Amino acid sequence: MEEKKTLLTYAGLTKLEDELHDLKVNKRKEVADKIKEAREQGDLSENAEYDAAKDEQRDIEARIEEIEKILKNAEIVVEDEVDLDKVSVGCKVKVYDVEFDEEMEFRLVGSTEANSLEGKISNESPVGKALIGAKKGD
Repeated sequence: MEEKKTLLTYAGLTKLEDELHDLKVNKRKEVADKIKEAREQGDLSENAEYDAAKDEQRDIEARIEEIEKILKNAEIVVEDEVDLDKVSVGCKVKVYDVEFDEEMEFRLVGSTEANSLEGKISNESPVGKALIGAKKGD
């Protein structure tokens, strides 16, 4: 069964590639050093530092696997090639909230990049789904 494509902007792709590099090059070594230090303390059966380091190692490896899967299935949205006549992933959108009498601006991105604090909403969110295909003035 083919994996679902993950929509990413170039910025999102770069961010994931940087995180993957950091995990593989820096974090793996750091946690390996922690495990080594904990082993040197002797008995591992009641060694909280060892258990914590092994948990951290599992988390790092899981995140590496997750990022690699995302990158393998990534479909890059080239923002310069986005159709500006209608809303699609990669578009910056302004919407007016009638209830609160305010204008909001955000970028529509794939679910992997969504971050409301950065003004990025997922194309799979209810708002994102409602906006896809909308035209200026809708």
